[in-house]
Amino acid sequence: MKDTMIGVDLAKSVFQLHGADMAGHLKFRKKMTRVQFRDFLAKHEPAVVVMEACGSASYWAREVAKLGHEVRLIAPQYVRPFVKRQKNDAADAEAIVVAAQRPEMRFVEPKSEDQQACAVLFRARERLLHQRTELVNALRSVLYEYGHVFPRGLAHLKRIEAVLAEPASDLPALVREECQDLLEQIAEQTTRIEAKTAKARNLARTNDTARRLQTMPGVGPQTALAINSFAPPMESFKRGRDFAAWLGLVPRQYTSGGKERLGRISKAGQTDIRYLLIIGAMSRLTVLARKSIQEGSWLARMLHRKPLMLVAIGLANKMARTIWAMMTRKEDYRDPASAVPA
Repeated sequence: MKDTMIGVDLAKSVFQLHGADMAGHLKFRKKMTRVQFRDFLAKHEPAVVVMEACGSASYWAREVAKLGHEVRLIAPQYVRPFVKRQKNDAADAEAIVVAAQRPEMRFVEPKSEDQQACAVLFRARERLLHQRTELVNALRSVLYEYGHVFPRGLAHLKRIEAVLAEPASDLPALVREECQDLLEQIAEQTTRIEAKTAKARNLARTNDTARRLQTMPGVGPQTALAINSFAPPMESFKRGRDFAAWLGLVPRQYTSGGKERLGRISKAGQTDIRYLLIIGAMSRLTVLARKSIQEGSWLARMLHRKPLMLVAIGLANKMARTIWAMMTRKEDYRDPASAVPA
């Protein structure tokens, strides 16, 4: 049994440590550089090292675990209530220890190197998509100032190119040059996005977990990659409903005095997985996809009674619970409709 808990307030250069026994009594307070921090833990007897979940937390969790310590990560919002009076590094390190010693505290699972690498690829593609959208909107706004109105979407770029190529166009020469430059930047971003998409698709094809996830309707390579990159081990959830709640696909509760009030979805979890699951659910509710929905099924009854977006949220919640079952049992997707005997 480890008898020491060390709270670490991570930073770029200077780390603040707060050491205490398992009863919470102070043992030491230290301020160290990165090199001193690594050397100190290498010489220290095995202890429970607790850090806030931040940008470098997973890296340091792996490094500290190699030195024989037990590592725990806490979400920053769970540490904040335990900070006493003024906020500083020493107070933060102490609050981390106090929070970690609560028996009901929830901890964050550190990410592996492969998970972080997949996350870098996913974020790079998302960043390029946002940059391309910004360029398209800038192009449309310039043309709008000269009386040319175009709908949103990449499908209308051909119409814009035709207007710019028109010899009798009423656009000034300088404006046409700038618009052509924007079109070239959009084409360049599109090429880079396609390369990132192909890389993500190949990665999702070779990864066993991502391949299994794609057997579910509505889950494509990007969704599978996001789940593989950002979701903690499914064993950390007791049931599928807990995973759906972690994603924020459950109603917000305003319950008091035994009177239950439910609002919109909480949106309290991982944003990327949540919106990709909702997009995947919407793809299963299009006009063409509805033809494959069995009459009398749960989904068909919901479509008759509820708005489309609400049905998509409910379906995304059900998809999340199914993903938990698939990953914990290590099984491919099985269609419930085909499992029902005729």
